[in-house]
Amino acid sequence: MTKNVGSIERLLRIIIGAALVAWAYFGGVTWAYLGVVPLLTGLVGWCPPYAIFGISTCKMKK
Repeated sequence: MTKNVGSIERLLRIIIGAALVAWAYFGGVTWAYLGVVPLLTGLVGWCPPYAIFGISTCKMKK
């Protein structure tokens, strides 16, 4: 799996995903557990839909 999520986007995914999971855990709505998806894609640096559509937010090495 080639990384296709850039560093700023990864950070945002981790923060938003962790916030959603924490909200669900501490009594929020149960759909907030879907925050696991952006959390994992942020930690791994690879997003399946990006791979399918050929999108990449990573900087190209020169």
